[in-house]
Amino acid sequence: MSSDVATVVRLDRVSKEYASGPDRAAAVDEVTLDVCTGEFVSIMGPSGSGKSTLLNLMAGLDTPTSGTVIVAGRDLAGLDDDARSALRLRSIGFVFQNFNLFPSFTVEENVAWPLEFLGLTWRDARSRAARMLQDVGLAATIRERRPAELSGGEQQRVAIARALVTGPQILLADEPTGNLDSRTGQKILDLLRALNIEQGLTVVMVTHSAFAATYGHRTVNLRDGRVVGEVTARDERTSHAVPLKSV
Repeated sequence: MSSDVATVVRLDRVSKEYASGPDRAAAVDEVTLDVCTGEFVSIMGPSGSGKSTLLNLMAGLDTPTSGTVIVAGRDLAGLDDDARSALRLRSIGFVFQNFNLFPSFTVEENVAWPLEFLGLTWRDARSRAARMLQDVGLAATIRERRPAELSGGEQQRVAIARALVTGPQILLADEPTGNLDSRTGQKILDLLRALNIEQGLTVVMVTHSAFAATYGHRTVNLRDGRVVGEVTARDERTSHAVPLKSV
């Protein structure tokens, strides 16, 4: 599964340090990791283990102190800010723990917003946004609501729809259930798993929850910025499988 053809994310001896000298602190310490097309990879570890930093490095939101990060065949070190932004727009969807929706936008406007940067007309953008909201299980009746009028689970579905509306190759999810109750969180996990199974979406999810991590084909365990182990699901294609239309 480490073939160049199948690998959508490759990290080679990647480190991210803060400060220097005796005060050196490595949030990520020489991590080597491949993520292959169609995989669902969980990255698990306690608070402060470097999980979110690692995800930010994959997204090009942060730059490594050393090592190589390759996403969708592009070495991020060779890209300027504009090129990184373009790569994120077209190839990477990012879902945050705190949803990060625009409070003054409607649901439909939040999802359609990234499509403006792809040059779509507002009419076409709204049409695609409506389809994506339907795909993540949200009723048409909420399209004109503001985020504050939604439940946490609904807000996270909107955030997932926005992350996917540009058709990215990979979805990066940073503690996507961290602000949700356990029942709602499981529905979000079911949705991510269904998107992975039915649409072949590559998912990398950061979590501190052992239960959430079981949704991945494999779980990479992180501690103090280093990979300390990896577990592969026994039945990676059927574990927690839920049809997309039912979530």
